[in-house]
Parts: sequence; structure tokens; C-alpha cells
Amino acid sequence: MAHGIIGNYHHSVVASRVAMLAHVLFLTTAVLMLVWLLHYRGGINIQSEDPEQIFNVHPFVMSWGFILLIGEAILAYSTIPMDHRTQKMAHMLIHLVGLILAIFGVYAAFKYHDAAVAPDLTSLHSWLGITAVSLFALQWLFGFAAFWLPGAAHPETRAAAAPVHVMAGLAIFLLAVCAAETGLVEKSAAAASTGEARLINVTGIFILLYGVAVGSTVALRRAFL
Repeated sequence: MAHGIIGNYHHSVVASRVAMLAHVLFLTTAVLMLVWLLHYRGGINIQSEDPEQIFNVHPFVMSWGFILLIGEAILAYSTIPMDHRTQKMAHMLIHLVGLILAIFGVYAAFKYHDAAVAPDLTSLHSWLGITAVSLFALQWLFGFAAFWLPGAAHPETRAAAAPVHVMAGLAIFLLAVCAAETGLVEKSAAAASTGEARLINVTGIFILLYGVAVGSTVALRRAFL
């Protein structure tokens, strides 16, 4: 019995450290994205007459507001030192902000295509991205209905749905990471300089590591609850 408690405590500590690593990766990725968009691509402006500045809103919002915020919402249960209900509230609200920003990011991409007279939804990146945002919206609505609306679900139903909700959320998060990687591959191939291409590739690596760190934290936490 004591061995089990010690083992659980050890893995809880490991999960907390992996979550802290995810926070570091979060900050690094956010800074790298800003350096790329501001230094190499001329800035971020949804109202600009320059189609490229309009486009820059898309990777900025989708990385900061969608992928990174989704990850932080997932980590809320491991990193917010408060009661479970407060953690759940933070989880839901951060996800909601991420969803709103994701919709805005999709809007920015369509606005760029209109300004640049380019066709919509022709790349694997766009297909994966639209799928990720759509599934995430459904996941959020399901979670709100199942876990927040009074009387919407029986306690036993909620308990049975919780593991599915967790795994589905993690899968959608990793799908969003995949979408980001395909988008960065496109931009790396079209980069104006070797320095820009390398920065894009490094940013992609940090996004991938962030995804792995978030997923690992969830796996450790679920395995030893």
C-alpha cells in the first residue's frame, strides 16, 4: 500500500515537472512566432492593405490563441493549485477563449485569400485546420452540456463520459499541432531567406515539443489517479 502511495506521489511530481517544461516551451514558442512575424514578415494587421500582413494574423492567432491556449487549458488540472471546481472553470474558460481566437484565425485566413485572390481550402493544412477547429467546437459544446449544465447528465453518465472527453480533447489538440506543422512546412518552403526558413523550422520543433509535453502530462496524470 505504502509502495503504491509513494509511486503515485513520484509520478505526480514527474507530471508537474513535465507541465512546467510545457510552460517553458509555451513561452519559447510564443516568442519565436512573434520574432518570425514581426522581423521577417513585416508585422500583424488585420486591417492592412498588404495581404501578407493580413495573413500574419492567422499564424499569430492560431499559435498563441488556439494551440498554446488549448494546451494551457489542458494543463489547468495539473498546474493550477486550487480546488477541482476552480480548475474545471479555468479549463472551460481558457478553452472558450481559444475557440473564439481560432474562429478569428480562420476568418483571417479567408480574408487573406480574398485580398490575395487565392483559392480557399486547397491545402492539407487548411483541411486539417478546419477539421481541428470544428471538432474542438463540438468538444467544447459537449463538455459544457455534460459537465456544467445542471441536470443535463446523470452523475454516472458524467463519470463514464469524462475519460472519453479527456482523450478526445487530447486527440483534437494533437490534430491542431499537426495542422500547425503542415502550415509551417508550407511557409518554410516559401521563405525569403535561409534564416527565416530555419526560424520557422525551429518554431515548428518547439510546437511539436509543446504538444508532446502536454500529452505526456495528461498521460502521467491519468495513469496514476
